[in-house]
Amino acid sequence: MSRIGRAPISIPAGVEIKLEDNNIVTVKGPKGTLTRQFKPSMAITMENGELKVTRPNDAKENRALHGLTRTLIHNMVVGVTDGFKKELDVNGVGYRVAKEGSKLVMNLGYSHQVIMEEIEGITIEVPSPNKIVIHGCDKQQVGQFAAEVREKRPPEPYKGKGIKYTDEVIRRKAGKTGAKK
Repeated sequence: MSRIGRAPISIPAGVEIKLEDNNIVTVKGPKGTLTRQFKPSMAITMENGELKVTRPNDAKENRALHGLTRTLIHNMVVGVTDGFKKELDVNGVGYRVAKEGSKLVMNLGYSHQVIMEEIEGITIEVPSPNKIVIHGCDKQQVGQFAAEVREKRPPEPYKGKGIKYTDEVIRRKAGKTGAKK
């Protein structure tokens, strides 16, 4: 049995979970509402304020989906209660970011400004000119948007200039040495 898949998901106060036919799970909480459809082979049941995911047999596909299904539902519950966030740092001379309305405006050393529109379910904060904080209730959507922002100018290995995650470590390379005479 999957150790993660066996663990029950406790439902905090203020969170409503609705189980529909075809394994559609809707989680509603203070931060928003998330809906997702799961494979019909997984049995999702609610008892005593806890959600449990069980698999019908030990087929390879069912074993693989058991822990995944449980983790996705747990992420939905955490997302509507606490939410998820990604922090990015902008390093480089003249590199800066600002928020204008619902747009993220970035000066990243190009001849033009890079502008990204805030999407539904995501909020962007710019606490300082070289820091971006992305919030949302859907973990996958927050991570995808953060990756798209980082993609505009990924960090380079020589000076570390670019956009990186706050907890990311950039492996630095030694530059060229001077010509020997």
